[in-house]
Amino acid sequence: MTTIASGTGTLTRDALAVLQPGFTGTSAPSWLLRRLGEGLTSVGLFGRNIASPDQLAALTAQLRAERDDVLVAIDEEGGDVTRLEVRTGSSFPGNHALGAVDDVLLTEAVARELGRRLAECGVNLNWAPSADINSNPGNPVIGVRSFGADTALVARHTAAYVGGLQSAGVAACTKHFPGHGDTAVDSHHALPRIDADLSVLHARELAPFRAAIAAGTRAVMSAHILVPALDPDRPATLSRRVLTGLLREELGFDGLIVTDGMEMQAISATYGIERGSVLAIAAGADAICVGGGLADEATVLRLRDALVTAVRTGELPEERLADAAARVRALASWTTSVRSTPTPLTTPAPDIGLVAARRALTVTRAGDYTPLTEAPYVAALAPVANIAVGDETPWGVAAELRRLLPGTETGSFTGEGAGAEVLTAAGARRVVAVVRDVHRHAWMAEALDTLIAACPDTIVVEMGVPQAPPRGTLHIATHGAAKVCGQAAAQTLTTTP
Repeated sequence: MTTIASGTGTLTRDALAVLQPGFTGTSAPSWLLRRLGEGLTSVGLFGRNIASPDQLAALTAQLRAERDDVLVAIDEEGGDVTRLEVRTGSSFPGNHALGAVDDVLLTEAVARELGRRLAECGVNLNWAPSADINSNPGNPVIGVRSFGADTALVARHTAAYVGGLQSAGVAACTKHFPGHGDTAVDSHHALPRIDADLSVLHARELAPFRAAIAAGTRAVMSAHILVPALDPDRPATLSRRVLTGLLREELGFDGLIVTDGMEMQAISATYGIERGSVLAIAAGADAICVGGGLADEATVLRLRDALVTAVRTGELPEERLADAAARVRALASWTTSVRSTPTPLTTPAPDIGLVAARRALTVTRAGDYTPLTEAPYVAALAPVANIAVGDETPWGVAAELRRLLPGTETGSFTGEGAGAEVLTAAGARRVVAVVRDVHRHAWMAEALDTLIAACPDTIVVEMGVPQAPPRGTLHIATHGAAKVCGQAAAQTLTTTP
């Protein structure tokens, strides 16, 4: 493609305005600051950009020195998906834990406190909450990121989360429209398909999005999924029937429509990010999320040029691009107005994240369980983490148990024969087996059978979706693998009679 000369013309500025790119490093590169001056309105942050709250605040201040109304977006769901605390684990339980408690006031309070911390660091757009219903237990990418499998529960907690987050001055971006819960494929790797009929979609998948819209969500993120009942030809992100016909016209959403990451294989491997971006804007999207894996100036220029060329050739109506850019700027203006007149926030309960995580625990005893009083062996039966969660964030109960019971040892195991490996490593020590989504991993279930047969006093901590029957002398379901979930479980292991 021939590179279009940089300039300040309306068309070029609009093409830059609809992009939400990422970058590498913990300070803004010069190219990013330059493009903000030329019309770029949004920046996406990831774990690679964050070292500490103070550093993040300095980074966002650097961006605002170039453009005061810049949208600084982040994927901070709390729970398993955290960017603020990517190196330590989140101080807040995720959606599934909040859904297990089923206290909408607690969900609202957690979201408000999370939003407050984001706002303090200068972040004003959060790609959260996930409004997906975990209707397919085998779903490899949603799981504990969902409030649950019950439609009404997910709807009321989605609305509560939106309200809490936005009361802190951070725009919510409810995702993944029209619902990613009934899939068996991760759209990071391929194009998922949902074959539910239209009546099921309206009664189930769309209900939480209607609740989010009613609660005033400022943005909605599209899913890279094919839903033949809505559009048999194109995934939701590229479908005018889904984004304009359903979301805009039928559901009445008037805020910002953001795409999921365009570098994900569901789009990039089938359409390419340039063509995919043009099709997404034409379909009704307003902002192109890119940068999770493509985080350089060349990507921004390629996408800018693709949009400008599409307008000039008549493939993309200029008024559609202008409308998309106007919606981006409108949200940026809202965040600026909120920042200048903040809403007074009630003081949260001390350690609200840990309080919520404790309330989310489901504890099942079998036989004569005795609490841990001596240092155990913690065996993490570890599946491969999905890309949204990432594998750099620590999880489990070992860190807290080492604090409570010095001398606690740990190991990570995976695959066939893991149970025998744990027994060899543990020796005479009591075993705490920490798992995620046993129901999705046959090798993990087999390992637990081996451990429990050899050591009936084995403790099991399930930190994924507790779909499988409880097992072990004590079984704790945390409904998520956030740091606070591990802390709550470990404290219970040493105190529960």
